[in-house]
Amino acid sequence: MSDLGLVLAQLRLRPLRTLLSVLLLALAVAMLLFLLLVQTQVTRSLTRDAEGIDAVVGAKGSPLQLILSAVYHVDIPTGNVPLAALAQLRSHPLVARAIPVALGDNHAGFRIVGTEPALIEHYGARLAQGAVWQGKLQVVAGAQAARSIGLAVGSRFFGTHGLAAGGFVHEDAEYRVVGVLAPTGTVLDRLLLTDVESVWFTHEGEAADPAERRILEAEREVTAILLRYASPLAAAMLPRQINAEPRLMAAVPAQEVARLFAVFGVGIDTARALAAVLLVSALLALFVALTGALEERRYDIAILRLLGASRVRVALLLLLESWVLAAAAIAVGTALALGGVAVVASWLAQTRSLPLSPLAWPAGATGVLALAWAAASLAALWPAWRAARMDLHRTLAQG
Repeated sequence: MSDLGLVLAQLRLRPLRTLLSVLLLALAVAMLLFLLLVQTQVTRSLTRDAEGIDAVVGAKGSPLQLILSAVYHVDIPTGNVPLAALAQLRSHPLVARAIPVALGDNHAGFRIVGTEPALIEHYGARLAQGAVWQGKLQVVAGAQAARSIGLAVGSRFFGTHGLAAGGFVHEDAEYRVVGVLAPTGTVLDRLLLTDVESVWFTHEGEAADPAERRILEAEREVTAILLRYASPLAAAMLPRQINAEPRLMAAVPAQEVARLFAVFGVGIDTARALAAVLLVSALLALFVALTGALEERRYDIAILRLLGASRVRVALLLLLESWVLAAAAIAVGTALALGGVAVVASWLAQTRSLPLSPLAWPAGATGVLALAWAAASLAALWPAWRAARMDLHRTLAQG
């Protein structure tokens, strides 16, 4: 029988002990791997979506809420700001670019965002089909939104009031898809983009009276304004100037995301600590299992030595047993982690939230698997050394 066959036969003789050793190590691997996969992808997504946006101007309220609603599109807005604020910011010497964002409606859970083609340019997106809007009620669909809803150039739909499915349908304003973006891996993938005029028209309707039209135009607002600074000096001066305005607030994405990570970091650190406890428990359980196996097989090992097995081969048999358990635990733990990520990714997809994929394998994931393998090897070192140094004559005499 080969060494591997011998090890497998020995493991089958102790199924409960084997199962416990594998399960503890698998749970530790699953938790560490799950945390790494989720944290890496969420961090990358949040960083990528906010890249190049130095500040967001919106209504007074929670800065984090403003960032989540205007940049990541996963929260409700703090309110609206006067359209005049957009012109004022664009004329400010410290502002290089100001992109308006107008929210209020959705289609099938995907947000309809009134903006300008500059937002598409900002994320470096390109069109897979069609062209950018040229007129009212024309839409450019993000890749994920188009795929999920089944939109293509020429498709038509009505917007639903609110930022989630199930609201009042604006049946007097039909949108037409004129373009579909190629996948970007950014927030654009799950948005339906149109011009700001379309968002206003959907909610104002067609005003026949010129006086009424002028009143509506004077009261027009946008949800938020995405800013790019013209100078590093703007970071120190501009938010303070904006916050001094009675209706305006400036929020810095980098600061708010850092605060968000600080809040969630406590939970992540706690989960990591639990995973570390599981890993240590798995190491101890494996050590006890291998030490017990050594004591049970002392006579068998002595016979092997008499039949010509070297000290190295005897030690390797204990190491091989540990490696077989580690391989099984790594396989089970990886499957559990990927399954957990797939469940969370499915839930996030239903909420039209941050993208997550079990197929995105970060570089650090290999380190987690290597850590589990090293822990299993460490647990086997003492039993393997004892097996190699066993006194044959005393063992055989004891029977």
